[in-house]
Amino acid sequence: MNASLPDTARHLMPSHSHSLDWVGMENIRIPLSLKATDVSEEISHVSATVDIGIDLPGGEGARKGIHMSRLYRALLTMSEQPLTLPAVLKCLQECVSSHEDCYSYQSQINIAFDLLLLRPALLTQAAAGWQGYAVELSASTDADGNSSVSVGVDVAYSSTCPCSAALSRQALSEHFRIASEADPELAQPDPLTVSQWLLEHGSVATPHSQRSVARINVSLSPDAVSFGIGELIDQIESALQTPVQTFVKRADEQAFALRNGSNLMYVEDASRRILDALSGYQMANIQVRHYESLHGHDAVAKSNWIAPAMANNNAVGGNTV
Repeated sequence: MNASLPDTARHLMPSHSHSLDWVGMENIRIPLSLKATDVSEEISHVSATVDIGIDLPGGEGARKGIHMSRLYRALLTMSEQPLTLPAVLKCLQECVSSHEDCYSYQSQINIAFDLLLLRPALLTQAAAGWQGYAVELSASTDADGNSSVSVGVDVAYSSTCPCSAALSRQALSEHFRIASEADPELAQPDPLTVSQWLLEHGSVATPHSQRSVARINVSLSPDAVSFGIGELIDQIESALQTPVQTFVKRADEQAFALRNGSNLMYVEDASRRILDALSGYQMANIQVRHYESLHGHDAVAKSNWIAPAMANNNAVGGNTV
């Protein structure tokens, strides 16, 4: 019965028909499972949004359209097992091989989801909470069989302005000087007197800080087995030192304040810390955004980084980066 159903996608186009760079589907909702880290056996289940497509050459023998159900079938097969980089590349190969009659030779997939990781409290024993990270995985193949793979993640953290901190310290110092001139006990103070004074007046000025977000995208080797999402997040949070917290009691909040005080950061500082942490990757693209509490606008820094070895190879080949 199905053999008699019309298949208009197989119709041939005129020899002058245009080639299309990408034809496929976007915003496909699908459940996926994956290991958040290379060393963990725990499987995370996520609700993902997927874009997937292939090219459609024009010219002599060009087809009117592709069979999108074949792409969807390849995607369903990929989703039946924990998500790995080899499984993603196999899915892309299936998308191309299933369209040999269309002469397609390249494919691309983007997978976006929110990953939840259990993060411990800074000090409170046996306390933890769930932190969410927006993740995007991208992969593509070309006519020569080459593959490119990248991982993107958003990491939220706290940033305290170095200038504001310096101004606050200066204001506190001046406030203490004026107070000591009016109070003989402060003029020749002992540590306990100063300590008590600071408890009462130490917040005469406070530096401004804000929730901030680092958006990082790194390139992976197609030979890798894992996407290494958890490891990437750990590297970024370790470099910044002030990731936003989940479970917080007063002791944890004080510990967080101490971390902020020890890690004063402009967007430039945060960007350079992250770039230092990503030195093991081939290429990286970062965007750091501080949602200013002083201003109504955001402070932003962006950078594209490429490993020196790759930069030298590109220079030899005459390519520009």
